[in-house]
Amino acid sequence: MRSKVYILGGYQTDFARNWSREGKGIQAMINEVMDGAFTVTEIEPKDIQAIHVGNFAGELYTMQAHLGSFPLNYDPVMRGLPTSRHEAACASGSIAALMARAEIEAGIYNLIMVLGVELMKSVDAKTGGNFLGTAAWYEKECRGIEFPFPKLFDRLYDVYDELYGLKYEHLAQISAINYENAKRNSKSQTRNWYMNKKHACSTGDYNLTIGKRLRATDCSQVTDGAAVIFLASQSNAQNYAKKHGLQIENIPYIQGWGHATAPIHFDDKAEEAKENEYILPHTRRAITDAYKRAGLNGPDEISCIETHDCFTITEYAAIEHFGLTKPGEAWKAIENGIIDFNGKCPINPSGGLIGVGHPVGTTGTRQLLDAYLQVSDKAGDYQVPGVRRAATLNIGGSATTNVVHIIGSDS
Repeated sequence: MRSKVYILGGYQTDFARNWSREGKGIQAMINEVMDGAFTVTEIEPKDIQAIHVGNFAGELYTMQAHLGSFPLNYDPVMRGLPTSRHEAACASGSIAALMARAEIEAGIYNLIMVLGVELMKSVDAKTGGNFLGTAAWYEKECRGIEFPFPKLFDRLYDVYDELYGLKYEHLAQISAINYENAKRNSKSQTRNWYMNKKHACSTGDYNLTIGKRLRATDCSQVTDGAAVIFLASQSNAQNYAKKHGLQIENIPYIQGWGHATAPIHFDDKAEEAKENEYILPHTRRAITDAYKRAGLNGPDEISCIETHDCFTITEYAAIEHFGLTKPGEAWKAIENGIIDFNGKCPINPSGGLIGVGHPVGTTGTRQLLDAYLQVSDKAGDYQVPGVRRAATLNIGGSATTNVVHIIGSDS
């Protein structure tokens, strides 16, 4: 039986901020998110035994690599800690958490800080779009193509439409739900933006078509942001609970996880889609592996989901791949209100990548923080009532790296 790995809390920056415009760099962002995390959890820097950093492309956006070393600048007491930086495109934060979890399960460390960080508004949109292309097979799929990722996910739209049929109004509803959820979240990038389904269904100057069919409202945001979570062994969590007058049964822990990697070239994914029941079979495998490790039979035992809506089409796929509907029938969950904030299984109560924002290397860490907040009843205005268990799906590239976590407590 695996030892339990607990989440003791964490913190995220305000994703609406533009740090370059403020004249602040990536060290300032790291310092601020660490300060917030230590403050809200009352964990002390001296107690941290290792640090794992998730970051996609610091050497492109900020001309700074070797980011594993930067958290040590926060406090001299942390110098000498083992640190590392992990890159898996948009799944970088989740990969950092997987590595930290493995070290705790192995009994190597008892308390690890996982930090996701990305500063993206340091460059113009065209340059940033080119940088994002490195999350795919750049030479084959992205070189010389303006904003390549909306075009790649347009192809996922095409695959769905060819195999099952797809109405754009269902994608528009996904977008509208995420924007509406984000209005409840004081850290979301779009909390003060105007958006509804009618707007999402429109085209033209106020909702540009980015690729062939996907529109601006289908896209996640370019975002500056960082998030921290603390992962702890059972003995450390017990000591933490005793010190703070908590019951360990109420502290969320990682009940299950899944990790599966698909071929990076989208052409290969498209061919696999035609041969499988699920269009993204490796995404489905990561989900079913997480269910199995958590001892779950399926989504009926999940209270809410934080999923990777880099585009509305990826959330559409997630509905089916989590098993909320049969393959090709995600539209039923949308029309029946299952994924609404007050639905049977709300998706992205935080607002998701479309609403909260998508600082690429941070997203997986932020999703885990939001899962922790939901399970511990600390999500504030976007708290889903009665959450017992929350799932996250974080994908890197064009559904290449797939990481799923299931977070719950014993209360």
